Amino acid sequence: MSTPVKLDNALVESARIYGQAVHRSTPKQIEHWATVGRIAEANPEYSYACIVSLLRSKAEAAAGELTPYTFDDDVTR
Repeated sequence: MSTPVKLDNALVESARIYGQAVHRSTPKQIEHWATVGRIAEANPEYSYACIVSLLRSKAEAAAGELTPYTFDDDVTR
């Protein structure tokens, strides 16, 4: 569902520029910022890089790009 909202022109222009750099549309860039901001507010101990890594990992898992983790049998090393 999409809902029209009124946004500051400077924010939209900034999203357009940032979005171009990472191949996102302006609305998708604003959605990305909103997602990262929501996660950051709920988890202030996470860095931006950590949040982006978590989002990337979640997307990879949803796409079936999983690699099984193998535990080392010899834990005395």
